Amino acid sequence: MTASLPNPNFTIDLVQSMAQAGLDIVELGVPFSDPVADGAVIEKASLKAIKSGFKFEDIFDISAQISNQIDTYIMGYTNMFYKYGFENYIKKANSLKIKGSLIPDMPFEESKLYQNIQKKYNHKFIDFVAPTDSKQRIKKLVSTTSNFVYLVAYAGITGQAKQTNLSQTIKNIRDTTDTPIYLGFGVNEKNAKEKSQDVDGLIVGSAFVKHLLDDSLNFKEKLDIITNKTKTIKELICSKD
Repeated sequence: MTASLPNPNFTIDLVQSMAQAGLDIVELGVPFSDPVADGAVIEKASLKAIKSGFKFEDIFDISAQISNQIDTYIMGYTNMFYKYGFENYIKKANSLKIKGSLIPDMPFEESKLYQNIQKKYNHKFIDFVAPTDSKQRIKKLVSTTSNFVYLVAYAGITGQAKQTNLSQTIKNIRDTTDTPIYLGFGVNEKNAKEKSQDVDGLIVGSAFVKHLLDDSLNFKEKLDIITNKTKTIKELICSKD
């Protein structure tokens, strides 16, 4: 969920409502001017939030209100964390019980530079695995992972309807770690049941965020639509038939 769109209080209300509808974990997206892993929907949402006055501290204000109610992760790009100071950020995140961070443009090798700081404050950087990663590369990526592995559904950006056979990638992960696998990129209510097969959870982004950009909807309508979609997806992936 893109944070602070249209404002921090709405994000808080929305996440709390989604949690009641079955959301297990929330990934707060930090608005950034050049979100290289994100598609057009989240990029537009990020720019709109920035123009509306988003400040990095808003992430902490939002997290303070929700992290006791739902596991909270921060997703953002290297530049903003570097500018704030990685240890300053991780220390602050730990104080607010933020579970971890996702930084898609930070190479695995670079993230290891901050391993000692992560251990010091018990904060986790979540590792990304793509279908283009070799078995040897996957073994390296998940060797120190915890919480969950973010499995990228295809090579590309978020929000696209692409199909990639992930069976071998999933097997390679399972052969290396018992850490849960969560699948992201291109997940929506139409394909959630199918994409949930063989993984432990789904990460949904653009399918929710697109409603925040719909100016024909008022705040309550946006909240209701996204909450109902959360409930639908949760029911789909938990149903046995």
